[in-house]
Amino acid sequence: MLAEIIGGLLSNSLALLSDAGHMFIDNLALLLSFFAMKFATLPATDKKTFGFFRLEILAALINGVTLVLISFYIIYEAYFRIIHPQPVHGTLMLVVAAIGLMVNILGAVVLRKHRDANLNIRGAFLHIVGDALVSVGVIIGGIIILFTEWYLIDPILSILISLVIIYGAWALVKESVNILLESAPSHIDTAAVAAEIGKVRGVREAYHIHVWTITSGVYAMSAHVLIDDQPVSRSRDILDEIRELLSEKFKVLHSTIQLECEKCDMNPSCSLPVDVQKNR
Repeated sequence: MLAEIIGGLLSNSLALLSDAGHMFIDNLALLLSFFAMKFATLPATDKKTFGFFRLEILAALINGVTLVLISFYIIYEAYFRIIHPQPVHGTLMLVVAAIGLMVNILGAVVLRKHRDANLNIRGAFLHIVGDALVSVGVIIGGIIILFTEWYLIDPILSILISLVIIYGAWALVKESVNILLESAPSHIDTAAVAAEIGKVRGVREAYHIHVWTITSGVYAMSAHVLIDDQPVSRSRDILDEIRELLSEKFKVLHSTIQLECEKCDMNPSCSLPVDVQKNR
C-alpha cells in the first residue's frame, strides 16, 4: 500500500493512487470485520437476547458503503483528469501495479474458499478482488501510456474499475440492509414453509410465518400452527417434527412455534397491527 502511494505520487497516476486508497480502506475494513467477528462470540445478555451476531452485519454494511463512497470519489477525481489531462509515468505505474496485482491475487486465493462463510469474509473477498481489478486496469493503462502517451486512459480506466467495484459493493450493501430489516432469507419461501408444515400429521394450517437472518448462515423463524384438538403429549411430537423439518429443509436452527386449536386471526395480539405506525 505504501509503495502504491509513493508510486502513484511519483508517476502522477490517479488509477495507482486510487488503488492505494482502496487498499487502505480494505485494511480498515478487514480490521473492522475481525473485531466484529470477535464480539459476535460473546454470550447473549438480558438486553442483547440474540447476542452480538449483528455486529458482523453492521461491519459488512460499513464495508460496502465505504467501497461505494470511495468509488464515487475516484469517479469524481477522474472527471477532472479527463477535462484536464496530466502526464503520467507509464513505466513506474506499470511496475508498481504489477506488484500490487501479485499481492491481491495471493489474498484472493486465500479467501476464495471461505467467501460464502459470512458477509464479512465475502466483503473482504470483494475488496481484494476489487483491488486486483484496479491493479489490472492500472497495468493496462501503464502499457498504453508507455507506448502511446495517451494519458486519458488513466482516468478512463479509473472510472470503469470504480463502476465494477460499485456493482459488487452494492450487492453487499443490499444484503446487509435486508438482514437488518429482518427480511426473509432469499433461499426461503414462506409459502413453501407453510406448505411443508401443513404436511405434518395433526397440523391443519401454518400462518403468521416470520423468517429472518440473525447473522450469516443463522436463520430464525416464528409461526402460528393450527393443530387438531389433542393431548399435550401428542402436540409435543408435532412440535418436534416441525422443528426437525425446518432444520433439515430450510436450515432454520432457531424456531418459536405457537400451537393453537383455534385460529386467532381476529385477535389483535396475534399479529403486528396494520396501523402500528399511526399509534407511535
